[in-house]
Amino acid sequence: MSEIIEQPYAYRHRELVEPDWTRIPGWKDVTAQQWADVQWQRVSCVKNLKQLRTVMGDLLTEGFYADLERDQEQRATMSMLLPPQMLNTMVSEQTWADGRMPSAGEEFTAAFYADPVRRYMLPVFSDRRTDWASHPYATRDSLHEHDMWVAEGLTHRYPTKVLAEMLPTCPQYCGHCTRMDLVGNSTPTVTKLKLAGKPVDRHTAILDYLRATPGVRDVVVSGGDVANMPWRSLEAWLDKLLDIENIRDVRLATKALMGMPQHWLAPDTVEGVARVAGKARERGVGLAIHTHINAAQSVTPLVAQASRTMLEAGIRDVRNQGVLMRGVNDTSAQLLDLCFAMADDAMITPYYFYMCDMIPYSEHWRVSLAHAQYLQHSMLGYLPGFSTPRIVCDVPFVGKRWVHQVDTYDTERGISYWRKNYRTSIEAEDVDVTSAEYVYYDPIDTLPTSGQEWWRQHAAETVPDAEEAAHEQAAASRRASVDQLTSS
Repeated sequence: MSEIIEQPYAYRHRELVEPDWTRIPGWKDVTAQQWADVQWQRVSCVKNLKQLRTVMGDLLTEGFYADLERDQEQRATMSMLLPPQMLNTMVSEQTWADGRMPSAGEEFTAAFYADPVRRYMLPVFSDRRTDWASHPYATRDSLHEHDMWVAEGLTHRYPTKVLAEMLPTCPQYCGHCTRMDLVGNSTPTVTKLKLAGKPVDRHTAILDYLRATPGVRDVVVSGGDVANMPWRSLEAWLDKLLDIENIRDVRLATKALMGMPQHWLAPDTVEGVARVAGKARERGVGLAIHTHINAAQSVTPLVAQASRTMLEAGIRDVRNQGVLMRGVNDTSAQLLDLCFAMADDAMITPYYFYMCDMIPYSEHWRVSLAHAQYLQHSMLGYLPGFSTPRIVCDVPFVGKRWVHQVDTYDTERGISYWRKNYRTSIEAEDVDVTSAEYVYYDPIDTLPTSGQEWWRQHAAETVPDAEEAAHEQAAASRRASVDQLTSS
């Protein structure tokens, strides 16, 4: 006789649900054929307050719209861009506790405020902290990727790996975007820094660098989101990339596998992926898709279909790189629900959860290193080892580090110190990377009272004008990168 042993987390298989979009006033007459059409999804994206009102109607109160408008004017680092597919997962059947859609007005608005997808895709002013809206050391290019450009848009941060930012746009814009300095349209609070070169010249320069640098074997093709690049152009570039002998791994970064799966299900895209995957397989190159899913309710039958279709077309793996955020996925149950939703039906491998980066106005999303360590520990033992995601801290000037790899950690002031074992392109040859310390900071509101008081006393003298300093640092970084490339 088997004995049922009570566990902190109880696994059960949950059927995926494609929410009924006709419950939304603006989409009550949208057909299944329209919904499946990627062009309809693109032209029907919600880009501003007026369009959101048209779609949501009286489901939301005037108070919510005012809250959103204030955030767009005073805090938002990303412009609004929501595909119907993503908006449809907010306050959907999966989130109805009693199986009933909340009634229009106050009840629906309360559910909308609480929705985890809404919290990171459509932030409002009342979400943000008023005491520490930004950390004193928040910066626009928080990972200093532009400092490590070796060609415009090509970051050589790790010894054998590079990041190719092919374009500065996405089919959807996340409020917490780590590349908010470059990606998307300018907002009232953030004037975006644009790529200077023509796309064809930038893409050629990236290939030239890779041909001349045999130590690089791994290329993350990103942006922005590669789903916004015309497939014909992307395929032509990938074809040339696969001709470079030293390239052994290629990863296509696309949140749109979840946010707009219709793109990855379009026949021309599927056929093109099959051609690229065939060439990669012939060469023995690993071709993978990396997507970005943060909540279990985002995994719908269409998302699962898109993932499986990519695997059938020849993609070796579909992996998820989520971001750990307060109010979105900061409990072990939320993370495990998401991991099982991806692994059980969508064949998406949980890979990483990054701690939210230190960009301006992100403090309400970030969690402490101690909490991230707790979550990593709490997930162990439930998933297969190959599907147990690593929670990582992307340490400025260092890169990904497992949260338990911290060297020393001042929990009172929320300051952690990290080490690394390699140099980047911006470090002098005489730097001893084994002894240098690199710093990361917890959100101040998570600290004990004594730690918060320390920051109140020292923040102003440490960083006189954090926002102005962040903007100038980003601009200087970009100017230096462009000047270096022009002179080389």
